Amino acid sequence: MSGTPLDVNGVRILKGFLSQGLQREVVSDLRDVAAIAPFRRYETPGGKKMSVRMSAAGKVGWVTDRAGYRYDALQPDGEAWPEMPATVLDVWSAASGVERMPDSCLINFYGKGAKMGLHQDRDEADLDWPVVSISLGDDALFRIGQVTRGGPTRSIWLHSGDVAVLSGAARLAYHGIDRIRFGSSSLLPDGGRINVTMRVAE
Repeated sequence: MSGTPLDVNGVRILKGFLSQGLQREVVSDLRDVAAIAPFRRYETPGGKKMSVRMSAAGKVGWVTDRAGYRYDALQPDGEAWPEMPATVLDVWSAASGVERMPDSCLINFYGKGAKMGLHQDRDEADLDWPVVSISLGDDALFRIGQVTRGGPTRSIWLHSGDVAVLSGAARLAYHGIDRIRFGSSSLLPDGGRINVTMRVAE
């Protein structure tokens, strides 16, 4: 695993970090995860359905409903989350810059028209640990802002195999996905984008 590092508002983007072969391995492992923890469209605390579909793996998974945003040891149906695939953990080890391993892996699927508004990853118990995010499938326009709401933002197209690392001063940077270039990758037969985000949640 290697890639060309870029700095975008303090967020480290590793372009081309995963080879095509490794991308296919990760996708295969994520299909096994989804067989145990199916993708779901969650509801925000305000009652709005999210446009992305979500699954998770690890000790805890990130969920949202009318009760709020949180990490939970159980899926909405009461089942435990599957273990994180070794292929995903290898990316964390190679890119995170820390020895501690993650205990949660959020898996987002972006279909046609799906997007994610600007937000911070701040539901974790200790915000000093990095967040490592893998892009798989169709290109995504990734927008990165400041650590406070408002101010200038910068955008970059993420391609399949790119990895983003939010750490240090940029750990709480606002970020989001403005749109997907649907059909730009052949990795997923039916198109779309998978985003795998590893975190130390507890």
